[in-house]
Amino acid sequence: MEQEVVSQAALAGSVGAHDMSIISLVMNADIIVKSVMLMLALASIWSWAIIFDKFRLMGRLKRRADDFENRFWSGGSLEELYDAISERADHPMAHVFSAAMGEWRRAKVKGTALADPLSRANLRQRIEQVMDIALNREMAMLERNLGFLATVGSTAPFVGLFGTVWGIMNSFTSIAVTKNTTLAVVAPGIAEALFATAIGLVAAIPAVIFYNKLSSDIGRYGARLDNFTGEFSALIARQIEDRR
Repeated sequence: MEQEVVSQAALAGSVGAHDMSIISLVMNADIIVKSVMLMLALASIWSWAIIFDKFRLMGRLKRRADDFENRFWSGGSLEELYDAISERADHPMAHVFSAAMGEWRRAKVKGTALADPLSRANLRQRIEQVMDIALNREMAMLERNLGFLATVGSTAPFVGLFGTVWGIMNSFTSIAVTKNTTLAVVAPGIAEALFATAIGLVAAIPAVIFYNKLSSDIGRYGARLDNFTGEFSALIARQIEDRR
């Protein structure tokens, strides 16, 4: 009985001799496991940078869209509004508006005849095309880097799992080499391996959550742009008809 107590005390002392802090686990890990941890840590940092940038951007765009729509529907002259913002359009809705008004003004400068239905239809089509092109360009810019969040969210757990498998393989190799199955031999390698999976989850979970959130916010903003484009197209069509 006394020998068993001594043996357990020795085992506990041998496990305690290993530093099991996070820094120690990283520094003592195999080079492959270290590489996995570093890659996941960098992916997590970049994901958070994208998340903060997108949230700041969407908040700014919503405020500017509110201000622009208030001016647009205030009853003032669209020509004056175009002159005021055409050189400094700084949000998607202003870019779409400027593209349409630019095409409208070019038609006026050229003195395009609008007496026949074909000319009016061609002008409406050109204005709708330039608005669609501007809208698609702006949406592509808003969605930029979201693919990285999706990639991190879907792959980071598996990358971390690879580090875990590799670390456990090293632990079993250590057992075979030392012919020692005590916890002191196995625990450090397994802890390092499991830490790689933990980092993978830390990188993946926020990426998935905020990818869904940002995708939803950008989708709603895109729908708002679509509505504005439709309303502005109808307004332009009425003005074209009035110029007959």
